[in-house]
Amino acid sequence: MVEAWIIVIFAVVMKHAKLLTLVLALLMALPMHAVLKEEDLSKTLYILRKELTKTYLEMEENMKSSKEMNKRILTNLFSTMSRSNQNALMLYSQKPDYVFDLTYACHEATDQYQDFKKATLPFRQYVDKMNTEIARYDSLVTSLSKMPTRRLDDSAKVDHDVCLTLAVNIRNNYTETRERMTEYIKYYERAEEQLKTLNDYANLRYNEIQTNIFKNGGEPYWDIIKSMQYQMSKTADSVTDKYKPIEGVKSQWDIKIITFLFLFILIYGTLAIVLNIIAIRYVLPKRFRSAEFLKKRTCIILATTTITFALILGILRATVNQNFLIMASGLLVEYSWLLGVILISLLLRVDGNQIKSAFKIYTPLIVIGFIVITFRIVLIPNDLVNLIFPPILLVCALWQWYLIRRYNKKIPKSDMNYTYISLGVFVASVICSWMGYTLLSVQMLIWWIMQLTCILTITCISEWMHKYSDSHHIYEQPVSKTWMFRFVYRVLLPVMGLCSVIISIYYAADVFNLSDVVMGIITKRFIDTDSISVSILNIIIVASLWFLFGYINRISLALLRQHFVEKDPRTADSRSVMGRNVLQVVVWGAWLLISLAIMKVSNTWLIVISGGLSTGIGFAMKDILENIYYGISLMAGRIKIGDWIECDGTKGKVSSISYTSTMIEAIDGSVIAFQNSQLFTKNYKNLTRNHGFVLSLIPFNVAYGSNVKQVCSLVEDAVVNMKHPNIDKKKKVRAVFTEFGDSSVNFQLLCWVDAVKQIYVVSDIMECIYDTLNKNNIEIPFPQRDIHVKNTPLDNQ
Repeated sequence: MVEAWIIVIFAVVMKHAKLLTLVLALLMALPMHAVLKEEDLSKTLYILRKELTKTYLEMEENMKSSKEMNKRILTNLFSTMSRSNQNALMLYSQKPDYVFDLTYACHEATDQYQDFKKATLPFRQYVDKMNTEIARYDSLVTSLSKMPTRRLDDSAKVDHDVCLTLAVNIRNNYTETRERMTEYIKYYERAEEQLKTLNDYANLRYNEIQTNIFKNGGEPYWDIIKSMQYQMSKTADSVTDKYKPIEGVKSQWDIKIITFLFLFILIYGTLAIVLNIIAIRYVLPKRFRSAEFLKKRTCIILATTTITFALILGILRATVNQNFLIMASGLLVEYSWLLGVILISLLLRVDGNQIKSAFKIYTPLIVIGFIVITFRIVLIPNDLVNLIFPPILLVCALWQWYLIRRYNKKIPKSDMNYTYISLGVFVASVICSWMGYTLLSVQMLIWWIMQLTCILTITCISEWMHKYSDSHHIYEQPVSKTWMFRFVYRVLLPVMGLCSVIISIYYAADVFNLSDVVMGIITKRFIDTDSISVSILNIIIVASLWFLFGYINRISLALLRQHFVEKDPRTADSRSVMGRNVLQVVVWGAWLLISLAIMKVSNTWLIVISGGLSTGIGFAMKDILENIYYGISLMAGRIKIGDWIECDGTKGKVSSISYTSTMIEAIDGSVIAFQNSQLFTKNYKNLTRNHGFVLSLIPFNVAYGSNVKQVCSLVEDAVVNMKHPNIDKKKKVRAVFTEFGDSSVNFQLLCWVDAVKQIYVVSDIMECIYDTLNKNNIEIPFPQRDIHVKNTPLDNQ
C-alpha cells in the first residue's frame, strides 16, 4: 500500500507539488491503525488481527500496480535530466554576440530550475517518518515474539501467529518502500545538482548581459558610421553564420520555419482583411452600417483581424510541440494584445471623425513594437541590431514628432498625452542607442509598450464601464444593487493602474532576467529603522488599501443614508451628517492603523510622539473640541437640516451641520456660520421643531370711548374669517386688552402663524385689523400735542 502511494506521488512530482504535499501527509496517516484495551488479551489479539489484515491486504492490492508506477517515476526523473542536458548543450554552445539566443537559452535553464525547486518536498522527513513506522512494527514484532502463548486458547494462538506474520510482512514492505524512496531521492538530488550548476552558469551569463546593457554598452553609432564598410562585412558574416542552414540537418529553428511563420502572418493578414471587408460590405445587414460605423470601418476590420489572429496563435501554441513556434506564437500573442487594445480602446473612446487620426498617432509605436518582437523571434545577432536599430529608432522618433504636429488638435487629449510620452521614450531610446547602449534602448521600448498596453487596457475597461453606467443609469440605482460595479470601477481599476507600473517594469526586465533585480528594488526598504520601514511595495500596498477603504467609506455612507431615508426622511440629512463623520473616523482610522502596521511603525515611537503632542494639541484644540461636542449634540436630533432657527437676532434655515459649525441661510439671503458652542450659549430658538408655528403678538389701539368687547369680537372674527393658510387653525385667535395708553386704549392680538412666513402673515393680519376698524367706524388714534402760545410782558413792549 505504502509503495503504491509513493509511486503515485513521484509520478506527479514535477507538476502537482501542492497535491503531492497533501498526499504524502495522508500517506503517513492512513496506516496508523491501533487497538485499544479490550476485555481480555484474546479479544485484543482478535481485533489486532483484523486491523493488520486490512492494512496488509490494502498494501498488497496497491503494490500490484507499483511496477508501472515505478517506470513512470523513473521516466519523469530521466526526462528532467534529459531536458537539463539539452538546455546545457544549448546554453554552453551560445556565442556572446548572439544576445537574444543567449537570453533564450538562459531563460530556459533558469525556468527549468525554478520549476524543479517549486516541486521540492521534504523527502528526508518522510524517510524519517518511515523509520518511525518501521521501528513501531519492530517493537510490535518483538512484543508478539516474546509473548507467552501457553495460557491462550486455540483461537487466540491462531490470532497471535497471524498477527506476528502480518506485522513482519508489513514491516518488510515499509523497509522496501524506504529503500525505494532513498533511491528516488538520490536521482532527485543528482538532477537538482545538475540543474543548479546550469542555473548558476545561466545567471553568470545573465550578469554579463546586464553589465553590457547598463554599464559597458557597445560601440557608439558614430564610430560605426566611420567604419561602415567593415561593420557591414562583419554583420553579413554574422547573419550568414546565424541563419545559413546546415546541409542534411533538420532543426526546429531552421530559417525555413522562420520564413514560413512570417509568410503565414502576411498571408493571414491579407486574407483576414479581405474577408472582413467582404463580410462588412456584403454580409452585414444594412441597418448596422450607420454613418458612424462606416467611419470606423477600417479600425473595426483591423480589430477583428487582430483578435482572430491572436486566437489562432493561441490554438497553435497549445497544440504544436515545436519549440520555435511556441516561443514565437507567445511573443506574437503579446503583440496582438497591444494592437488589439489600442484598436478596441479607440473604437470605444473616439468618434468616427477622429479615429483615423488617433490610430495614425500610434503607428510609430506599433511599428517599432513589431520590429522589437521580430528581433526576439528571429533571435537577431548583436551586430545586426547595432547596425540597423539606431537609425530605425531615429526615423520612428521623427515620424512620431511629425504625427504629433499634424494631428495634435484632431485627437482626444488623453491620447495626445500618451503620444507625448511615446515621443519622450523614442528620444531617450535614440540617445541611448547612438551612445552604444542599444540593448538598453530595446529594454526601454519593451517597458513602454507594455506600460501603454496596460494603460490602454484599463482605459478601455473604464470607458466601457462609463458608457454602461450612463446607459443603465447605474448611479441612480440603489447602492445595494450596484456595489459590485462600483467596486470594480472605484477599486479594481485604480489598483490595476498602480500594479501596471510594476508589471510593465517586471515584464521588460524579465527579457534579460532582470526580474530579480527589479523585485529587489521594489521590496528593498529604502527607509529601514527601528521606528519605521518603507519600501516601494509597501507604498503601493498602502495606496491600494486607500482606494479599498475609500470605497468601503462611500458604500457604507450610501447604505446608511438609504436606511435613514427609509426610517425617517425628515431627519435623514442630519443623521447622515453624523453617520458620515463617525464612519469616516472608523474607516480611515482602520486604514491608518493598517498602514502603520505595514510600514512597521514602532508603537513606542507612536506613544512618545503622541504623548508629546497631546498636551499642546489639547490646549490648542479646546474650542474645537467644545464645538465638536456641541455638534454631536445638535446632530443627535436637536436640529436637523431644513429647520428654521433664530439666534442672536438672526432668523434663517439650517443648510448644513458639521462637527464645528452650523450654516444658516438667513431671510435676507446671506449665509451665516455659527459655531456650535454659540448656539448653546446664546440660547437659539428652533422655530420648526414642534409644529412649525410661532406665537405672534400683534399690537393695535383704538380711541378712548370705544366699546372694548366689541373691538375684541370684531377683530377676532375678522382674522378667523380670513381663513389664512398660514395661521394655525387648531389654536384660537385671541384679542386682549393690554393697557391704557396716553391717547389710546391698547390691545394685542395673539395668533399662531407659520414660522417661515411670519413677517408676511403678520402683515396680512395687520391689514385685516385696519380694514375692520375703519369699516366699523372705530377710531384709530394717533399721538397729538396741543401747543399754547403765551404772550409775555416783553412781547407787548
